[in-house]
Amino acid sequence: QSAHRAGLRSFIRYGWRWSWRVATFVTIFNMASTGLSVYRNKSTIGNYASAGAFTGALFRIHLGLQGLAGGLMFGTAFGIPAGALLMIMQKVAGETLQEKRNRERRELYEQKLAEWQSRLSVTEVLGEMESNAQGGPETESARES
Repeated sequence: QSAHRAGLRSFIRYGWRWSWRVATFVTIFNMASTGLSVYRNKSTIGNYASAGAFTGALFRIHLGLQGLAGGLMFGTAFGIPAGALLMIMQKVAGETLQEKRNRERRELYEQKLAEWQSRLSVTEVLGEMESNAQGGPETESARES
């Protein structure tokens, strides 16, 4: 039991040291891959490989040129399978991020178009009412004379 407690204490102590690094790595990786996907308007393994290479190089740049190259290769080596896994999960879910983005963009366009057309029809109705109001007294005065 004391060994179990000691293991748990060391896991908590050293787990914290690694958790923020992993969280930062994943955040930068996701931002880079999402940015590339949005910029290129498509999602490919190359986006994930590039994002992994960028993140790995960024985390090892303090070790000099060799660290930069090693981080680049390490990031690429882990970015490719991570990207493949993410793309497979999206396909299994039935809708990729690109398809979702295009669908949401189309729905927003259709909503704005319907709103614009309803405003236009209100404007046309108001225009007809105004012309009827202006035309009404003129016809009455013409009838009186």
